[in-house]
Amino acid sequence: MPYTLLLHIVGEATIVAETEQLPNPTDNALTVTNLHTRDGKELSNVDPAATHFIFPWTRINFVEVLGAEEEEEIVGFARD
Repeated sequence: MPYTLLLHIVGEATIVAETEQLPNPTDNALTVTNLHTRDGKELSNVDPAATHFIFPWTRINFVEVLGAEEEEEIVGFARD
């Protein structure tokens, strides 16, 4: 299951990305895919042919992991 991340890059706008697994504490960089802005637009400084992106931790302020939208179970009244 891919995780959706909000990357807060030093001196840049927040970027939305996806990753297959969350990073380990010993990792030196974060590898992600599917970069775009918060409103879903493509980034102007990224080549459209690129598939994976590697950010060193020194460039990242913090990362937010967005929860998956769970399906709500609809409970209604029924007559017998």
